[in-house]
Amino acid sequence: MYQPQSDLEACASEPIHIPGAIQPHGALLVLRPDDMAVLQASANAKDYLGEAIVAGGMPGSMIEAFLPEIRKWHASEEPVFQTHIADRGLSLVAHRSDSSIVVEVERSTAEPSGSIFPRLRGFTQTLASQSDLGDSLTTGTRFVQRLTGFDRVLVYRFDKDWNGHVVAEDGNGNLPSYLDLRFPASDIPAQARALYASNRIRLIPDVSYAPVPIEPAAHPQTGAVLDLSHSQLRSVSPVHLEYMRNMGTAASMSISILVNGRLWGLVSCHSAKPHLVSVAVRDACDFVVQSLAMRISAQGYAEDAASSVELGRISARLLASMTEGPTWLEGLADSPDDLLAQVAAGGAVIVAEDDYLSVGAVPQEKQVRAIVDWLKGRDDGEIYATASLGSEMPEAIAFAHVASGIVAIRISELHPSWLIWFRPEVIRTVQWGGDPHKIVQEEGRIHPRNSFDAWREQVRLQALAWTEPQLSAARDLRSAIVGIVLRKAEELASVSAELQRSNKELEAFSYSVSHDLRAPFRHIVGFAQLLRERESNLDPKSKHYLQTISDSALAAGRLVDDLLNFSQLGRASITHKNVDMNKLVVEVVRSVMLGNEGRIVDWSIDKLPAAWGDATLLRQVWFNLIDNAVKYTRPREKAEISVIGSLSNDVTVYAVKDNGVGFDMTYSNKLFGVFQRLQRAEDFEGTGIGLALVRRIVERHNGSITAMGELNKGSSFEFALPTPRTKGRAFA
Repeated sequence: MYQPQSDLEACASEPIHIPGAIQPHGALLVLRPDDMAVLQASANAKDYLGEAIVAGGMPGSMIEAFLPEIRKWHASEEPVFQTHIADRGLSLVAHRSDSSIVVEVERSTAEPSGSIFPRLRGFTQTLASQSDLGDSLTTGTRFVQRLTGFDRVLVYRFDKDWNGHVVAEDGNGNLPSYLDLRFPASDIPAQARALYASNRIRLIPDVSYAPVPIEPAAHPQTGAVLDLSHSQLRSVSPVHLEYMRNMGTAASMSISILVNGRLWGLVSCHSAKPHLVSVAVRDACDFVVQSLAMRISAQGYAEDAASSVELGRISARLLASMTEGPTWLEGLADSPDDLLAQVAAGGAVIVAEDDYLSVGAVPQEKQVRAIVDWLKGRDDGEIYATASLGSEMPEAIAFAHVASGIVAIRISELHPSWLIWFRPEVIRTVQWGGDPHKIVQEEGRIHPRNSFDAWREQVRLQALAWTEPQLSAARDLRSAIVGIVLRKAEELASVSAELQRSNKELEAFSYSVSHDLRAPFRHIVGFAQLLRERESNLDPKSKHYLQTISDSALAAGRLVDDLLNFSQLGRASITHKNVDMNKLVVEVVRSVMLGNEGRIVDWSIDKLPAAWGDATLLRQVWFNLIDNAVKYTRPREKAEISVIGSLSNDVTVYAVKDNGVGFDMTYSNKLFGVFQRLQRAEDFEGTGIGLALVRRIVERHNGSITAMGELNKGSSFEFALPTPRTKGRAFA
C-alpha cells in the first residue's frame, strides 16, 4: 500500500547514529581522556578483553598497555588510532566522540603487508592505464570482490535527487545481478547518507546478529546517548536488516565514494551467507575505493576543463559579436550557432522590453512570454535552470517537446529582459530494482519493499540535465551582456553630460552674441539711411553701395534674430494646452502671403486635429514650414501646397507638402542642421536656421519630424506630437 508522507518522514528521521548498542563481532569501551577511566562499556567486553569491565574502573590490562599511545594520539590531530594486538588476535581502533574516547576491539588476524601490498600495486597500475571511467569502476569492483570474497560487489551512484544507479558490478553468481538497476532515494534515507559521508566503511557480518547493549545506556556525566557515527561496530536499524533479508543477503559491507567532499556513491558488497572481513582487508578496500574517487574527480575536472575551454572560445566569439554590433541583442542575433552552443541548447529566445528574437526550436511567443511572467514571480536570482520545467510550471507540459529544460538569465533588474535557452523532452525507459513508488506498511510499522525484480518506468517531461560548465558559461554570458550594457550606458551618460554642458555654453554664447549684435546692425541700417537722405547728390554707384550696406545689415539682423530665438528655445519654458491648429494655420498663411502678393498658390488645407503644446512655439513651426513651401515653389507658375493632419494611437501627425524645387534625399540628414542649406543662398533668401528651429521646437514637445523630397518634384515635411495620454516620444 502507498505510505503517507508523515510516516515516511518518521522513518527517515530515525536516530541511527545513537542506537545504544553494537554488533557482536567486537567490543566497545568509552574512556574519559583525563584519567582513562571507563565511562561505558559494551555488555560483551569480557568476551574480548578477558576480564570484567565496569563503569568507573580501568579498561583492563590488555587496553592499559596501550594507554600511553592512546594519550599521545589523543593530543595529536590524527582522527583515528589503530593497532594490532597480535598475541590476542585482536585489532584495536580508537576515535573521538564528543569529549570521550571510544575504543573498539574485534577479532582479526594480522594480514601480512607482503600479501596485500603487491595486489594493491597491481590494481593501481591497472587503474592508471585506463582512460574510461566505466572500465575503472569495473576494475575496482572486480578487485574488491576477489580481495574480500563477497558474492557480489557493485558500484552504486547517486543522482541529483539521491536515487541510486548500479553502474558497475562483479560477482560469483551466488546472488542476482543488479547491474543498471535504479533504486529510489528512500532506500537510503538522508540520515544514512550523512553517516556514509562521515564514516566511510560500514560492515554487517551477520544480518541475524543480536545487538549488544552499551552499559550504562547514557553517559554518566552528560546523560547523553553515545554518538556512534564513527564507530565500526555500530548496530544498524532493524529496517535496514529487514531490507537486507528481503534482498537475500546475510552480510554486507559498504565503502563510501567521496568526490570533492561530497557523497558520490557507494561500493556495496553482499554475501548470501554471514561473512566477516578483517580490519586490514577493509582498509585495503578503502584505499581502492578512494583511488576510484580520485579517478572520478580527475576525470570530472578534465571533462569540465575541456568543456570550459570550448565554451570559453564560444563566449569570446559571442562577446566580440556583441561589442561589434549596433546593440548587444543584434550582436547575439548575428551568431545564432554560437548562442545555442554556449549551453548546448536546441533553441534560444531573447526578450528585451519590446524586442523579441528567437533562434532554433522554441515554444510559441505567447508561451515564451508566459514563461517570462512565471519567472518574474520567482526569486531565483540571476539564473534559473531546470531539466523538467513541466514539473514546476504545469502549463509548460503542453510544449515539453521543445522546452522540457530551460536556462534563463535575467539581463535587467528594472525591465523584463531575459535570455532563455531551451532543450526538448528526452523520453527514456528506466529500470528500477522493484516499484520505487510503493512502500509496505503493516500494523502501523513501515517495512522496506520485498521485491527487487526489475520494474520498468517510462520517464517523460525530462530533458538532458544542464552541466555545471554550461551553467557557468550562461552566467559568464550574462556578466558580459550586463557589462556591455553598463559600459554603453556609461558612455552615453558621459556623452550626454558633455553635450549638455556644450549646449549650455553654446546657447549662452549664441544669446550673448545675438543680443549684442542686434543694436549695431540697426545702427548700420539707420546711419546708411540718414547718409542717403543727407547726401542727395550721390552718384548712382555710391547709392548702390549704401543700399547694399543697408540690405546686408538687414539680412544680418534677421540672422541675429533667428539665432536669438534658437538659443532662447533651450531655456524657454513650455506651457502645454490644447491648441487649435486650424486657427494657427489660417493666421500663418495670411501672414506669409502678405509678402508674396501676386503669387498664384493652390492651397489645400484639411481640417486639422487639435494639438497638445505651446501655441506660440507651434505657430513658429507652422510659419517656417509654410514660408519654406511658398518660397521654394517660387519657380512654379502655379504653386500647389497642402496641409494635412490626422490622429492615430494617441499621436497627432501634421504635414506640409509642396510641388517646389524639392531636394536630394542623399543630403536629407543636413536639412535640420543650423546653417545647413541645400539650395544656393542667391537663389532663395533665408538664414539656414528655420528648420533647425522647427526640429528643436518639435523635440521639446517630445515629438519628431521627418522630410521627404525629390529634386524638381517637391517636398513633404511631416511632424508628430504626442497627446496628453501618450508616454514616450511620438514618431512621425
